[in-house]
Amino acid sequence: MASRLNPYLNFDGTSAAAMTFYQEVFGGELRISTFGEYGAPEGVDPNGTMHAILETPAGFTLMASDLPPFRQLVNGNNYSISVFGDDEAELRGYWDRLVEGGLVEMPLERQVWGDTFGMCKDKFGTAWMVNITDAPQG
Repeated sequence: MASRLNPYLNFDGTSAAAMTFYQEVFGGELRISTFGEYGAPEGVDPNGTMHAILETPAGFTLMASDLPPFRQLVNGNNYSISVFGDDEAELRGYWDRLVEGGLVEMPLERQVWGDTFGMCKDKFGTAWMVNITDAPQG
Protein backbone atom coordinates (compact mmCIF):
# COMPACT_ATOMS: atom_id res chain seq x y z
CA MET A 1 0.00 0.00 0.00
CA ALA A 2 1.25 3.47 -0.87
CA SER A 3 1.48 6.16 1.78
CA ARG A 4 -1.65 8.27 2.21
CA LEU A 5 -2.44 11.56 3.86
CA ASN A 6 -5.74 11.67 5.76
CA PRO A 7 -7.47 14.31 7.82
CA TYR A 8 -7.69 13.24 11.47
CA LEU A 9 -10.15 15.08 13.66
CA ASN A 10 -10.29 15.23 17.46
CA PHE A 11 -13.50 15.76 19.42
CA ASP A 12 -14.48 16.17 23.04
CA GLY A 13 -16.92 13.27 23.32
CA THR A 14 -18.83 13.85 20.05
CA SER A 15 -16.64 11.88 17.68
CA ALA A 16 -19.17 9.09 17.03
CA ALA A 17 -21.96 11.60 16.30
CA ALA A 18 -19.71 13.67 14.03
CA MET A 19 -18.46 10.66 12.09
CA THR A 20 -22.00 9.30 11.71
CA PHE A 21 -23.00 12.70 10.31
CA TYR A 22 -20.07 12.62 7.84
CA GLN A 23 -21.12 9.12 6.78
CA GLU A 24 -24.61 10.49 6.07
CA VAL A 25 -23.06 13.28 3.98
CA PHE A 26 -20.49 11.25 2.02
CA GLY A 27 -21.72 7.65 2.30
CA GLY A 28 -19.30 4.78 2.76
CA GLU A 29 -18.25 2.42 5.50
CA LEU A 30 -17.75 3.72 9.05
CA ARG A 31 -15.89 1.72 11.68
CA ILE A 32 -15.75 2.96 15.27
CA SER A 33 -13.65 1.43 18.05
CA THR A 34 -14.27 2.52 21.64
CA PHE A 35 -11.73 2.90 24.42
CA GLY A 36 -13.62 0.18 26.29
CA GLU A 37 -12.99 -2.35 23.54
CA TYR A 38 -9.29 -2.02 24.28
CA GLY A 39 -9.40 -1.79 28.08
CA ALA A 40 -9.93 1.89 28.80
CA PRO A 41 -7.52 3.18 31.43
CA GLU A 42 -8.93 4.72 34.60
CA GLY A 43 -10.51 8.13 33.96
CA VAL A 44 -11.21 7.45 30.27
CA ASP A 45 -14.83 7.03 29.15
CA PRO A 46 -15.04 3.42 27.92
CA ASN A 47 -17.78 4.47 25.47
CA GLY A 48 -15.62 7.22 23.96
CA THR A 49 -14.23 6.80 20.47
CA MET A 50 -10.64 5.64 20.48
CA HIS A 51 -10.50 5.54 16.67
CA ALA A 52 -13.02 5.99 13.87
CA ILE A 53 -12.42 5.66 10.15
CA LEU A 54 -14.78 6.49 7.31
CA GLU A 55 -13.94 5.25 3.83
CA THR A 56 -16.25 6.58 1.12
CA PRO A 57 -17.18 5.40 -2.37
CA ALA A 58 -15.49 8.55 -3.77
CA GLY A 59 -12.16 7.46 -2.24
CA PHE A 60 -12.17 9.85 0.74
CA THR A 61 -10.80 8.63 4.06
CA LEU A 62 -11.57 10.54 7.25
CA MET A 63 -10.36 9.54 10.73
CA ALA A 64 -11.29 10.82 14.18
CA SER A 65 -11.20 10.15 17.92
CA ASP A 66 -12.32 11.58 21.24
CA LEU A 67 -9.51 13.06 23.26
CA PRO A 68 -8.51 11.35 26.49
CA PRO A 69 -8.91 13.45 29.67
CA PHE A 70 -5.22 14.40 29.81
CA ARG A 71 -5.56 16.36 26.53
CA GLN A 72 -7.67 19.48 26.16
CA LEU A 73 -9.59 20.15 22.96
CA VAL A 74 -8.94 23.57 21.47
CA ASN A 75 -11.18 24.37 18.53
CA GLY A 76 -9.21 26.66 16.29
CA ASN A 77 -8.64 27.64 12.72
CA ASN A 78 -5.56 25.49 12.24
CA TYR A 79 -7.24 22.90 10.04
CA SER A 80 -9.71 22.56 7.20
CA ILE A 81 -10.83 19.67 5.13
CA SER A 82 -10.80 20.32 1.41
CA VAL A 83 -13.20 18.49 -0.89
CA PHE A 84 -12.66 19.18 -4.58
CA GLY A 85 -13.40 17.81 -7.99
CA ASP A 86 -15.40 18.46 -11.14
CA ASP A 87 -18.72 16.72 -10.38
CA GLU A 88 -20.81 19.78 -9.60
CA ALA A 89 -23.94 17.92 -8.49
CA GLU A 90 -22.00 15.69 -6.10
CA LEU A 91 -20.02 18.55 -4.58
CA ARG A 92 -23.03 20.85 -4.22
CA GLY A 93 -24.79 17.96 -2.48
CA TYR A 94 -21.93 17.70 0.02
CA TRP A 95 -22.01 21.47 0.53
CA ASP A 96 -25.75 21.54 1.14
CA ARG A 97 -25.47 18.82 3.80
CA LEU A 98 -22.39 20.30 5.48
CA VAL A 99 -23.96 23.74 5.96
CA GLU A 100 -27.15 22.33 7.56
CA GLY A 101 -26.97 23.63 11.12
CA GLY A 102 -23.52 25.07 10.41
CA LEU A 103 -22.09 28.41 9.33
CA VAL A 104 -21.33 29.61 5.81
CA GLU A 105 -18.09 31.58 6.02
CA MET A 106 -17.76 32.16 2.26
CA PRO A 107 -20.67 31.31 -0.06
CA LEU A 108 -20.20 28.58 -2.65
CA GLU A 109 -19.86 30.71 -5.77
CA ARG A 110 -17.61 31.38 -8.76
CA GLN A 111 -14.23 32.80 -7.79
CA VAL A 112 -11.66 34.88 -9.66
CA TRP A 113 -9.63 31.77 -10.53
CA GLY A 114 -12.63 30.33 -12.40
CA ASP A 115 -13.72 27.59 -10.01
CA THR A 116 -16.74 27.58 -7.72
CA PHE A 117 -15.52 27.67 -4.11
CA GLY A 118 -16.96 28.07 -0.64
CA MET A 119 -15.94 27.74 3.00
CA CYS A 120 -18.11 26.67 5.92
CA LYS A 121 -18.06 25.21 9.39
CA ASP A 122 -20.38 22.30 10.00
CA LYS A 123 -22.54 21.90 13.10
CA PHE A 124 -19.59 20.24 14.88
CA GLY A 125 -17.25 23.19 14.23
CA THR A 126 -15.17 21.44 11.55
CA ALA A 127 -13.94 23.81 8.83
CA TRP A 128 -14.58 22.72 5.21
CA MET A 129 -13.54 24.08 1.81
CA VAL A 130 -15.48 22.92 -1.25
CA ASN A 131 -14.00 23.59 -4.70
CA ILE A 132 -15.80 22.71 -7.92
CA THR A 133 -13.20 22.74 -10.65
CA ASP A 134 -14.12 24.63 -13.80
CA ALA A 135 -17.83 24.60 -12.95
CA PRO A 136 -20.16 26.23 -15.48
CA GLN A 137 -21.57 29.60 -14.43
CA GLY A 138 -25.13 29.55 -13.28
